[in-house]
Amino acid sequence: MMGISSPDFNAKDIRGTIVESAELFASVIEDKDLQNKTQDTAELIIDTLKKGGKVLLCGNGGSAADAQHFAGEMVGSFLIKNRPGLAFIALNTDTSVLTSIGNDRSYEEVFSQQTQALGRAGDVIIGISTSGNSKNIVRAFEQAAKMEMKLVAMCGASGKMSEMADIAMRVPCSSTPRIQEVHALLIHIICGYVEAEMFKDA
Repeated sequence: MMGISSPDFNAKDIRGTIVESAELFASVIEDKDLQNKTQDTAELIIDTLKKGGKVLLCGNGGSAADAQHFAGEMVGSFLIKNRPGLAFIALNTDTSVLTSIGNDRSYEEVFSQQTQALGRAGDVIIGISTSGNSKNIVRAFEQAAKMEMKLVAMCGASGKMSEMADIAMRVPCSSTPRIQEVHALLIHIICGYVEAEMFKDA
């Protein structure tokens, strides 16, 4: 498993950081399990959308940005322009909802409460977390499982979310920024795959 573990790692070493990222992407090229799980996720999303379901997404920090990015590409457009939007909702984007739940209940419930309110049996929830242990996503997964939703974890090499998920997309790395770089690629791959199938006659 790749990760920044050396005490003499130099964050100012631009070339070294690029090499580290390239080495991780090279390992991802050979990671058949991750590729298969990426395809499984895309096909699960397609099946859900065709049945009238929706996809909920959630993450914290940089992963929140990834969730919002993912939803933006699908509700708007990725490669196919002027097409109907797809039913994706990023649960980390409504500040009034987030702050009201966080203030009145707890931050750990900001996604589970929304999952209860917006999710339905057969929907998909995708949790994005580099550690795979984000407490508010774990709580959302618990709620989603009770509602018979499908759970997808986009994470690093391990974590509680990956153990709970129906599909776990594990990036073989322990470095947060490197994992996020791969997550961005996987999101784009899924967007292209889903869009191509949903609008193949466009």
